[in-house]
Amino acid sequence: MDRGLMLNDGDCGFCMRTAALVHRLGVDVDSSTVQSVDLVALGVDEKRALVEMPYVHPDGRVDYGHRAFASILGTGPQPWRLVGRLMTTRPVDPVARRAYHWVAANRSRLPGGTPACSLDAR
Repeated sequence: MDRGLMLNDGDCGFCMRTAALVHRLGVDVDSSTVQSVDLVALGVDEKRALVEMPYVHPDGRVDYGHRAFASILGTGPQPWRLVGRLMTTRPVDPVARRAYHWVAANRSRLPGGTPACSLDAR
């Protein structure tokens, strides 16, 4: 792969809306849904991918959740590149992880979310 691949839950309106917004930040990644790619071939854990967004780096490494989001931001212009780097630093990392998990747990209640987005429905 020449570019990283951001994967989103295609059954979740909030996830798809967020993916569209992320691209408007000028990041340099491809995107697809977890439902439309061969997750095994990409080395992506299917169960985890429906709970935490995966990002497949060009070298094949896979990040999930807030670390995936940080890696995606790292492909964009400043200030997003700096924000991505800060998200994985020692003082910010645990906060970013909790914030990401809160958003994921509540995505059915957020803009664009529907009952199909609920992690309980998974």
